[in-house]
Amino acid sequence: MMNELISRDIHTLAAGLQRKDFSAVELVRAHIDRIRSREADISALITQTEEHALARAAEADARLAGGDAPLLCGIPFVLKDNICTEGIPTTCASRMLADYIPPYSATAYARLQEAGAVLLGKGNMDEFSMGSSTENSAFYPTRNPLDPIRVPGGSSGGPATAVAAGEVPFALGSDTGGSIRQPAAFCGLVGMKPTYGTVSRHGLVAFASSLDQIGPLTRTVRDNAAVLSCISGPDGQDDTARYTFAAAEDLFSGDIRGITVGLLRFPGDETDSAVRAAIEDTAAALAERGAQIREVTLLALKDALPAYYILSSAEASANLARYDGVRYGARAGSAGTPDELFCTTRSTYFGPEVRRRILLGTYALSAGHRDAFYLRAQNAARRIRTAFAENFAVCDCLLCPTAPTVAFPFREKTDPVAMYLGDLFTVPASLAGIPAISLPCGTSDGLPIGVQIMAAAGNDGLLYRLAAVIEEVHA
Repeated sequence: MMNELISRDIHTLAAGLQRKDFSAVELVRAHIDRIRSREADISALITQTEEHALARAAEADARLAGGDAPLLCGIPFVLKDNICTEGIPTTCASRMLADYIPPYSATAYARLQEAGAVLLGKGNMDEFSMGSSTENSAFYPTRNPLDPIRVPGGSSGGPATAVAAGEVPFALGSDTGGSIRQPAAFCGLVGMKPTYGTVSRHGLVAFASSLDQIGPLTRTVRDNAAVLSCISGPDGQDDTARYTFAAAEDLFSGDIRGITVGLLRFPGDETDSAVRAAIEDTAAALAERGAQIREVTLLALKDALPAYYILSSAEASANLARYDGVRYGARAGSAGTPDELFCTTRSTYFGPEVRRRILLGTYALSAGHRDAFYLRAQNAARRIRTAFAENFAVCDCLLCPTAPTVAFPFREKTDPVAMYLGDLFTVPASLAGIPAISLPCGTSDGLPIGVQIMAAAGNDGLLYRLAAVIEEVHA
C-alpha cells in the first residue's frame, strides 16, 4: 500500500479517500513509513508527530464517512518550524527556541486543521529563516533528495525536501525574500509566495514583518491553488491580512490568449546559460499558446538586493530584540548584570548568520547611519514598487528565473555575499509585496530549473493560470 500512496498529488489522494479506496489512517501510516525510510538520508524534519497524526487521521475518517469532508481532509502535510503549533515544539531551527512549545496555533495551521488535514511534522529551516540553503539550521543541514551532496535551498528547505522526497503531499513554508520559491526551484516543486496580506502572519515567528508571508509547496499547480484557498483570508489577528484567494476551475482552462508576458532582464544578471535557455524556451512555449511576449528591463531592480538585506536585517534586529534572556527563549545562566545576560544569551544561542544580520540591521538603524542606509533602502524599495506598477500597466505579468543556478553543493557558498547573490530574482517581489510563483521548467545536469512568474498585487490567480500552462508544457 505504501508505494501506491506515495508521491501522488492532493487531488488524486482526495479522490481515493472519497471512493474509500483507502482510509486516512492508511494514508497517514504510509507516509509515516516513508518518513522512517528517508529521514536518515535527508533530515527534512525537526519534529515528527506520529501519534498526533494518527489520532487526527482517525478523526478525518469519521468526517469522510459523513460525506461532507473538504478536499484536504485526511491529507498529510508538514509545516516549516517557524509556524506555531499549539502543544507541539516550534524551534525556528534555533538553539534559542529549542525547548519552546507554543500555547496557541498559527492561523494558517488552524485553518488546515479545520479542513481535516493531518500534520506529520515540522520542517527544518535556516535559523529564524535567515539563509538560502538550510545549512544555517542549528541542528543539522537538510539534503536535497534529488542529489544528497547538494542543498535543497532555503530557508524552507526542510518542507520542500519533505514534499520532494514523498514524505508528504504538501507543506507550508514562509517567504521573506525567496524562502519558498528558491527551495521549490531546487527541489522541482511548485512554490507560491502570495500577495502580501493574503495569508495571516498570526503565529508566524517574525523575521521581517513587512515582508514575511506564508505559502504552499506542492507537486502540482492545482494542488498549490487548493492549499492557498484553504489558508488565505482575514482572521482578525493580523491587520495586514486583507486578501482572500479562491481557486476557480477556469484558472486551469489552458487559455492564455491575449495575456502579455514580460520577459524580465535583470541589471547585472549572471544567470547560468542552461537556466537562461530554459526560461527562453518557456517564454516561446507561452507565445505558441497565444501569450504576447515582450522584453522588459526594470533598472530600479539593480538596488533590490542591497535594499532587501538592509531592510530585512533592520526588521530582524527589532523583532529579535525580545530574545534577551528574560522575555523569550533560552537564558545563559552564568550571566551577571542585565547587559551581560543580554549579550551572553544572544552570543550563546544565536547562530553566526542570525548574529550577522542583527549586527547589520542594528548598524543600519543606528544614529549617524540611518539616513545613509535604512532610509536610502526604503527609497530604493519605493522605486522598485513604482517600477513594477508602471510595468503592470502594460504587461500582465513578468517571467524570469527563480534562481541563477540549479541547486549547488554544500559549502560551495561560504562567502555570505555569494550566498546573497542567489536571491537576485526573488527579493524584488518581496519588496513590492506582489505575488510570485516558481515551478519547474526544465533540467540542467539532471537537476530541476525553476521559472518564476510575478504579477500585480491581488492577481495571484493569473499566476496559477500561466503556471498551469507551463506545467502542461513541461509534463
